[in-house]
Amino acid sequence: MMFVDKDTICAVSTPAGVGGVAIVRISGDKAIAIADSVLQLSKPLAEKKANTVSFGRLVKRELGVRSEELGVKEEVLDEVLVSLFRAPHSFTGEDVVEIAVHGSVFIQREAIKVLLNAGCRMADHGEFTKRAFMNGKMDLSQAEAVADVIASRSAAAHKVAVSQMRGGFSRKLQTLRAQLLQFTSLIELELDFSEEDVEFADRTQLKALSTQIETDINRLINSFSTGNAVKNGVPVAIVGETNAGKSTLLNLLLQDDKAIVSDIHGTTRDIIEDTTDIGGMLFRFIDTAGIRETSDTIENLGIKRSYGAIEKAQIVLWMIDATQVSEHIDWMATRIVPRAQGKQLFLLFNKIDKLSDDEKNVLDGMFAEVDARRFYISAKYDKGMDAVRDALVEASHLAEIDDNDVVVTNLRHYEALVKAQTAIVKVQEGLATGLSGEFLSMDLHDCLDALGSIVGQISSDEVLGEIFSKFCIGK
Repeated sequence: MMFVDKDTICAVSTPAGVGGVAIVRISGDKAIAIADSVLQLSKPLAEKKANTVSFGRLVKRELGVRSEELGVKEEVLDEVLVSLFRAPHSFTGEDVVEIAVHGSVFIQREAIKVLLNAGCRMADHGEFTKRAFMNGKMDLSQAEAVADVIASRSAAAHKVAVSQMRGGFSRKLQTLRAQLLQFTSLIELELDFSEEDVEFADRTQLKALSTQIETDINRLINSFSTGNAVKNGVPVAIVGETNAGKSTLLNLLLQDDKAIVSDIHGTTRDIIEDTTDIGGMLFRFIDTAGIRETSDTIENLGIKRSYGAIEKAQIVLWMIDATQVSEHIDWMATRIVPRAQGKQLFLLFNKIDKLSDDEKNVLDGMFAEVDARRFYISAKYDKGMDAVRDALVEASHLAEIDDNDVVVTNLRHYEALVKAQTAIVKVQEGLATGLSGEFLSMDLHDCLDALGSIVGQISSDEVLGEIFSKFCIGK
């Protein structure tokens, strides 16, 4: 059982700072009464229909007592628009009033003071969404998706978060749990009739179901790498020798002077990274220290981190100064190519505006043994970069996500799915060895609980409900 706080809460729901408009949200049993006590409207909210918007004035009144009764002078704080949502048809499932005030920080602060004096309590972090969950307006995974929608930084991240908020992930989990619940209830029914040595649950069907569920869970687990890239950005390492133009490329991709650009070798000695949206995808670009032989201890530490960035990246951009290709090609290749195995490797020949067509052909031949896509660019003048950007989106493997795809982006969900996978494998092993129904039931419950923890549905009452709905035990 969960404790449901009956306080009426309030908070500014728009981002902090000055803006054209700010929304002050009130939710709870007394939301309408409190709002009426601080508003001047043509007709009180208590007499208005749900889902209406009214023009009025927000005023300062002493403890919510009407001024006309005591003759207390009212001070108009702002002219406002007031939206009314009645329970249970609101975001939180409670009566909700939203007051749109002008975006002055002073007005926002004073509006909250007025509501607190009138009987509201300041809302805790995420409390409106928490109440929506506790009042059955959404499950736990949908509630978490609300935060992901707000934090989404690309079209792909927004699409996945909206799908989860609308219940796409939840419906998939509910299907898996419903199938498991049926067999769990049958096995527990067997335990109730253990003295009669009866078998209600068909072990062959349960084996086939557990195999299918393991496949479905594995598919969700495997989607986490994609989901993590969607949410946090596809990791792209920019590597190469010193002064190849790596920092210039980073600044160009980010459209910002993030990294220092200098003709001095070894300027970048540590990892510099930032994210940007390209073609609706979020990419996390990592500028690394130039790879070369050096006796500088600090620079060597930076180069070691460069190698680590290659291994962690999904896409590797090997930046090459086309005007200064040296005898170090083989030396560089042995340090970059092996670490880029299994990844998308791009060769970016930079400063190509300084070469003739014949020189380009010679250059390409020098790297004939490297299995990678080739691009001829000028990072300084933004030449040839459109092809690189298009190739990045293509190489991310994220463009094919559609509205029906279920993609795991939340680490908590991923960990719960791993626990569910472990439990369902134990069920399969138990079926193979003829394990008794009592132990099968324990493993099935572990799987159910792990899946249920994602959406906030963990209750043995579900099993009892399944039994009573299917069989007349007391007959």
